Amino acid sequence: MTEPAGRRPRKRVNYGTGREALLEAAVRVVARGGLRRLTYRAVAEEAGVTHGLVVHHFGSRDALIEEAVAHAIRSSLSSSALEPGTGEVADFSVGLTDMVEAGPDLQAFQYELLLEARRRPELLAHLRSLYDEYFDATRRELTQMLPGQVDRGLSRMVFATLEGLVLHQLVFGEREVIDEALDELRSVLRLLAERRGGEA
Repeated sequence: MTEPAGRRPRKRVNYGTGREALLEAAVRVVARGGLRRLTYRAVAEEAGVTHGLVVHHFGSRDALIEEAVAHAIRSSLSSSALEPGTGEVADFSVGLTDMVEAGPDLQAFQYELLLEARRRPELLAHLRSLYDEYFDATRRELTQMLPGQVDRGLSRMVFATLEGLVLHQLVFGEREVIDEALDELRSVLRLLAERRGGEA
């Protein structure tokens, strides 16, 4: 029996890899069509599996959203350049533009959720957990780079700069401009480190 024209052939998905494949499909569905397009059927079609398999794995749309956000946290933090761990300003956010190019759907998924949360406040708890991870990673890295205490305002300002650059690259491309902006951000952080070091 052949598949109808325009439909993806169905494939078997194991339980171990199946959830990840379905979550990645959910991220792509939201990235391309917004949260309103996230249905069991849309995810099944994107993943090339049966509708019943998505229901089996997640049980409810809210559970699917929650697990997709958790998947986004794991994927974003493992691929992000937020926390190289060296404490060197020169290493801060190196690879950010590569991350956006490699995973534009993951980035778009997060922005779609942010916009949807303005209309659906129940999503804020999911987003808060995602962004708390980002804020903490930014603050940890800045603490390694800069003498003295790194307060919430500074770490949020730096993260907001990075987030704005990611959005700009996602929408407009202009990788070279983003790389130039990141170089400028690192220059500002170097000056801040020198100034704080001189005051110590």
